[in-house]
Amino acid sequence: MAKLNCWEFKHCGREPGGAKTAEFGVCPAATEVRVDGVNDGANGGRCCWVIVGTLCGGQVQGSFASKVSSCLKCDFNNLVVKEQGNELVYIKTILEKLK
Repeated sequence: MAKLNCWEFKHCGREPGGAKTAEFGVCPAATEVRVDGVNDGANGGRCCWVIVGTLCGGQVQGSFASKVSSCLKCDFNNLVVKEQGNELVYIKTILEKLK
């Protein structure tokens, strides 16, 4: 079974061609190729918590530091942690890829 990316799980409409791209733009998680494959996701789709500019709660999110505490409580983040188990790629490693 394929693992869901954040835009599929959250139905945010910011994936390329999505319903809310005219209003909010395409989500950086959907286009961030430097982390493609991390946690078995497409682009940043399974590590969205480290990517600036994602959409949560109907608002575009800012810096990693300003959003990480709420992201770590997110139902999607918790799903990824559970599904990945020992194979989870941690924040520090993901941030290194984004440098």
